[in-house]
Amino acid sequence: MFDHIDGVVFDLDGTLVDSMGIWYEVDCEFLSKRGLAVPANINKLTEGNSFTETAILFKELFHLSETIEEIKKEWILMTLDYYQNKIPLKDGVLDLLEYLKENKIPMAIATSCSRALAQAVIRQHNLEEYFKAIVTSCEVAKGKPHPDVFLKALELMGVEGKNGLAFEDTVAGVEAAKAAGMRVVAVYDKHSEDYVDEIKEKADYFVLSMDEAIDANEMAV
Repeated sequence: MFDHIDGVVFDLDGTLVDSMGIWYEVDCEFLSKRGLAVPANINKLTEGNSFTETAILFKELFHLSETIEEIKKEWILMTLDYYQNKIPLKDGVLDLLEYLKENKIPMAIATSCSRALAQAVIRQHNLEEYFKAIVTSCEVAKGKPHPDVFLKALELMGVEGKNGLAFEDTVAGVEAAKAAGMRVVAVYDKHSEDYVDEIKEKADYFVLSMDEAIDANEMAV
């Protein structure tokens, strides 16, 4: 799995940290305060979008009077405590990060989350030492499934796409990494379960947890 790999890029939400369920709760609270219901397909509507793209979508879809920046600020205020104190790492994450560090494979994060929240959860778990770069989709032209955020992360690591490996948990994320020329490990997340067959079809590998990635690589050696 890690043969001929010069760098690894991780998605954050649903891949490194178990946070996807929080965002459905945020959507419910945010919209209910405005007397609005959450669409049944909200996860698919927002999948892969940058924080800014999601705010634009909400403003247009629900005819909100708030500015894009006001919407984003409210979401950050609603979730900051979770990202600072309550969101757990997914199973096997720390072991995999340490494994890659020991094997001198540089790592980066390419996330649709806001930088403030990404940095908060990384600090919570003391992960700063592992990542050479953190790129958010708000800092590039387009969010996932466009490759921009992965291409920027690869650039900052000095790695070519063909020599990069991505870890992702959604269809849009897998598509974005493949469009950047990378091999992709799809990581199971219960909030993407309805699309797991499509994810498996598009990815190069599929694991239920990060421990499986280490095991698969050790068995191949």
